[in-house]
Amino acid sequence: MTTPPDFKRRSIVKALAASSLIPLLGSNLIACSNGSNNSNNDSGGNSIPAEFNHGVASGDPLTDRVILWTRVTPAEEGDVLVGWEVAADADFADIVAEGEGVTTAAVDYTVKVDAEGLQAGTAYYYRFMSGSNTSPTGKTRTLPSGTVAAASFAVVSCANYPAGFFNVYGELAKQDVDAVLHLGDYLYEYSSTGYASDRAEEFGRVVEPANEIISLSDYRTRYAQYHSDTDLQAAHAAHPFIVVWDDHEVANDSWENGAQNHNPETEGTFAARRMAAIQAWYEWLPVRPPATVDDIIYRRFQYGDLLDLLMLDTRHVGRDEQLQYRDFATGGIIDVDSVRAAATDTNRSILGSEQLGWLREQLTQSTARWQVLGQQVLMSRYQIPSPLLEALDPGISPELDLGKGTAALLAAVDAKGKAPEERTPEEQALLDSTIPYNLDAWDGYSAERDEILSFTQQMGSRLVALAGDTHNAWTSQLRTSDGEIAGVEFGCTSVSSPGFDGPDLLGPANAGLFGPLVTGLIDDLVYANLAGRGYLHLTFSADNVTATHRFITTVDSKDYAVNEAATKSFVVNRADMLLS
Repeated sequence: MTTPPDFKRRSIVKALAASSLIPLLGSNLIACSNGSNNSNNDSGGNSIPAEFNHGVASGDPLTDRVILWTRVTPAEEGDVLVGWEVAADADFADIVAEGEGVTTAAVDYTVKVDAEGLQAGTAYYYRFMSGSNTSPTGKTRTLPSGTVAAASFAVVSCANYPAGFFNVYGELAKQDVDAVLHLGDYLYEYSSTGYASDRAEEFGRVVEPANEIISLSDYRTRYAQYHSDTDLQAAHAAHPFIVVWDDHEVANDSWENGAQNHNPETEGTFAARRMAAIQAWYEWLPVRPPATVDDIIYRRFQYGDLLDLLMLDTRHVGRDEQLQYRDFATGGIIDVDSVRAAATDTNRSILGSEQLGWLREQLTQSTARWQVLGQQVLMSRYQIPSPLLEALDPGISPELDLGKGTAALLAAVDAKGKAPEERTPEEQALLDSTIPYNLDAWDGYSAERDEILSFTQQMGSRLVALAGDTHNAWTSQLRTSDGEIAGVEFGCTSVSSPGFDGPDLLGPANAGLFGPLVTGLIDDLVYANLAGRGYLHLTFSADNVTATHRFITTVDSKDYAVNEAATKSFVVNRADMLLS
């Protein structure tokens, strides 16, 4: 196996350290031990009263502690003294930890507590106090230790406020899971006339501020609006969240040194924008502040001997710029050989050398029965004929040609179903033209993907990769470049962002048609639902993982139901890691 190249790039974590942002990421931490007070608490009796309008949340659980979060809305500018309590019961008769501290406008009146001294694998209740006001009660859970029989998760991504109601979050609040894994696009950066905002006024969900968010104040305002949503508040109050960011927490199609949706000439430096976005992300989400620049986002959660959850950053830490099909097309025709050469370039990285080394180390050290990757983009191989992309990629064709695309898909599926000797030269040529469907995903960084899958296969890891980003649901077999089974992948659909069923893409009818067809075309793809909003439910036992794609009927109204007919489950046995 080759050693990963040392890319010698100036990574985001080094840039952040140089900018002194790291200390800011923990500046809203008001208490960090059992019963201790913030050493900066000097407000005495001068604390300003405040209300709790943005709910409570918990996250980043460990065996003996968990992050607690809230945000206060003061009656006026100034210091706000906030108390907190953790109890073994919902009535707070048995308080096991408590403290207090001050929050200010410098951290947008957000509050974090790293509540220590807790018992492993235990459910707790928590709340905050400001003067005579008490926050809603939240429920959280610490990580288990030792021998663990089972663990369960809800997996979500891509919540677009103007696109529709957060009914999926409301469903999560009703579920019995150990934690919610949020794989990114917690919010979107666009203006009130931007992406998925066509019906925002009708829904009463026009974004604030109205402009595209760029400054720290902008990002804070958008987070505040998202946290005003009662369904999001309910989900946070019900479960601890384990969160990573994707691109829209900063700007669309971000990479290490820029983004598709950022113009330095009119919007300032990308580094400044990203720093503002990351500061607001840490302020507004229940994420443990990084102790060093080395653990700014990727981190490990151990569920006893059952599973190791490795949360990754495939977006900002070390990603090389995405490839774009428009750069490989002339007259609407893609240069297939050039695409393949670029996508397989061994110098391209999606993780960066530091994170890749960390991942290899964690996989080497893991003795758990399952190794789970919580990350942003699809890892499986999604190869489709180039005429299909030429018809449907807006970067190549100014308008979607659904007729041409449908014809290419049907022809390719038909050819795929024939023995090689039965295919016409044209059919074989069509199948021989396959290239990656999504260069923004791991397919655009295939050498690094192949390195990781080969490594995990040789290690005997029982790999379960999770992905968000696409707004559609996927289930795939993970294989090495020589066809050996390396694990499985489950891609969750979106909370509210439109998928292929959106009006600007295939539309509901065509999305319903394309989903089953592409599973017959793409070798490792077992299931695709291109027309539903929902979440992924995972249950791990010592010998099996059960993954269930769950959907709701609509995000256009608060009047919705669970779409039982669309529910789809898969069971993977640890012995062979085959999807069934």
